Formats: sequence, structure tokens, C-alpha cells
Amino acid sequence: MTHQLRYEVNCSILFTELPLLERPAAVKAAGFDAVEFWWPFAEAVPADKDVDAFVAAVRAADVQLVGLNFFAGDMPGGDRGLVSWPARSAEFRDNIDVTVGIGEQLGCTAFNALYGNRVDGVAAEEQDELGAENLALAARAAARIGGTVLVEPVSGADRYPLLTAADALAVVDRAGEANIGLLADLYHLAVNGDDVDAVIAQHAARVAHVQIADAPGRNEPGTGDLPLERQLTALEAAGYRGWVGLEYKPATTSADSFGWLPRERRSAAAATH
Repeated sequence: MTHQLRYEVNCSILFTELPLLERPAAVKAAGFDAVEFWWPFAEAVPADKDVDAFVAAVRAADVQLVGLNFFAGDMPGGDRGLVSWPARSAEFRDNIDVTVGIGEQLGCTAFNALYGNRVDGVAAEEQDELGAENLALAARAAARIGGTVLVEPVSGADRYPLLTAADALAVVDRAGEANIGLLADLYHLAVNGDDVDAVIAQHAARVAHVQIADAPGRNEPGTGDLPLERQLTALEAAGYRGWVGLEYKPATTSADSFGWLPRERRSAAAATH
């Protein structure tokens, strides 16, 4: 039995050979109906014209935006979010309404709040108190449009404190708002040594979004040894009905990297329950 979950494409890691605003159309040409993005601008509060151009590009491509990250700092430089970072908390707060506003324009209701690395000179407890406060602020803003804030365990960032689903859920619980959920990136969880099957069995009801890549390598499914198909089937059987974000580094070109997924399985209409 194979699952019928819907796939969508992360345009911040796929189609990077194209300018950002051309990527949604490339996703549509590859047969998909939905996209997600990391924060697509260089600053927390971009110019209105830049926001308008982004919104127009997604609409023109006729794809649905289903996931958007809050501003997370300089990701290539090693930043992994501002939520729990005292020196940059104000930037995160300034970014909340911009992010939710883009979501409102494009019908996107899932917003990933990368938690932030541990910083020198600040107690972990102090960072976690701030993190809970900022996540609650973001969640209340997202709630105005029926949105959900996502908290994600991440691999490959030495000072990022959320490695397992349990780490992330503890943060969710501390923030205390009903519309904060777990972003289960099956790649990050596996690479960090979490028991992904146990996470699905125990916490599927708290999974608000799913992303995948294979390991080792973080390339497309089939290039590594993760049992992604089985795990997605288990998630669906446990009640997950959301999207599956393809957040992998293509081993070939982006367009060619979808060879593992038959074209008839790429459109949202193909997935039915």
C-alpha cells in the first residue's frame, strides 16, 4: 500500500539555478501545483515592491504557496532563526506581520519559525523564555488568518538546540498556543538519530507539516537509504493529511531530480483520499 499524500516543492533549495521569481513557474512546468519557500528576502522587512513582485510571481505561476519561513537571519552564513536570539528578537517581531501578510495574500497558512542557535553570553533558559514568548506572538498573529506556526528540529547546525521531535515539542508546549505544531523533516530527524518510526507512532497528531530528503547526502528520494515511502504511508495511516515538502538538494538538475516521482503523482489532484 502506498500513500496518497500531496507533494510540493521547496523553491529555496530546488531550482536555485534560476532567479528566485522564476522558480514557481519552473515548479509548475515540472507538474506540481504547490510550493514552499524559506524567507525569500534579504531583510526582515523588505520593500513593498519586493513583496508585491514575490506575490505576483507565485500567482502568475498558478501554484499554491503552502509554506513560508519567517526571516531566519543569514542562513548561508550559519544563522538558523531569530526566535530565541535576544539581540535580534526585535527583527523577528517586525517580521511577523510581513510574513503573515504574505500568507494572507496567497492563502498560505503554514509558517516555519526557525528557533535560533545558542548564543554566547546568554543562558539557555533565558533564550528559551524569549523563544516561547516570540513563538506565542507569532502564533497569535497567524491565528488571525487560520494559520499555524511550525517548529523544526534541524541537523548540521552545531549550536541549534532542537535536534529531535521531543526537543521541538517541548518548545511548542512551552509557548502554549494551540496553533503551533511540529515540522517533521524526516531527513533532519533521521540524521540527528531520532527514531522516526517512533515519532510517527507517538506524535503524528502533532505533525503540522512534513518535509523529506534522503540520507546520506540530502538528495532526492532513492539516492540514500531512508525508508521515506514507508514512513509517509505510516504518517497518512496515522491521520496526517497535509503536504509533503520536497526539501532536498538535487543530485542532478532540479527538473531531472523528480524522476523518482511519476508525473501523474505530482499534481495535487492526483492525491485523493
